[in-house]
Amino acid sequence: MIKILLLIILLAFFLSSCGVVPLTGRRQILLVSDQEVLSSSLTQYKDYIKAAPKSSSAAWSAMVTRVGKNMAAATTRYLRQNGLSGEIKNFSWEFNLVKDDQVNAFCMPGGKIVVYEGLMKIISSDDELAVVLGHEVAHAVAKHSNERMSQQMLTQYGAQILNHSLSEKNIAVQKLAGIVYGVGTQVGVMLPFSRKHESEADYMGLILMKMAGYNPDVAVAFWQKMASGSTGAAPALLSTHPSDAQRIRDIRKALPEIKAKY
Repeated sequence: MIKILLLIILLAFFLSSCGVVPLTGRRQILLVSDQEVLSSSLTQYKDYIKAAPKSSSAAWSAMVTRVGKNMAAATTRYLRQNGLSGEIKNFSWEFNLVKDDQVNAFCMPGGKIVVYEGLMKIISSDDELAVVLGHEVAHAVAKHSNERMSQQMLTQYGAQILNHSLSEKNIAVQKLAGIVYGVGTQVGVMLPFSRKHESEADYMGLILMKMAGYNPDVAVAFWQKMASGSTGAAPALLSTHPSDAQRIRDIRKALPEIKAKY
């Protein structure tokens, strides 16, 4: 009876916490309020940016700021024109270049985006940078951080329900079930959702860069260039990112529709 009651409560909670990802229409579970996510991420971002060494390259910094502002402006226009003006207040866009040789970039909820100098060393144009920034902006717009937090909460709820259902079993069985549940959710839920988020950010990023006036066709060559420099990648099943080949195939497939529609 308790199990059924828990499931009913959880189901009602989930149904009241559904959101829809802009541009893709995918439904998602968001169990954490925007205010909570933004407050937490802003604190982390401020701590990070305070300690991070800023780039000394004026040219690269100007490029990141220029392309970033264009991407942010296009995103704001899209939200305003598609009945999502209420979402604009959740973003205070900021683009920083950090002195770090990693070939990477990241986005915090609320639009705080950091690019590493290592990435800029292989960026050859504003269009290529727009591929990266479009991807990061898309993570913010799609609220992927909130969704990931919500997934973590779901796995914890599931574990609690599982523990209750096995309360009369011996300790060894309970421990084994807990291990199986943990592996199952990681490989069966968390990692696939991470890959889904990455693929979704690729797709949305292409649309946003097109809206900002950049050429999405360069994305294929850019990711090929990125792939040629990657080593020791984890198997696609156990990776939070799609394989390089899969990412490029998906982009090739999406480009004709995006260019025709946007």
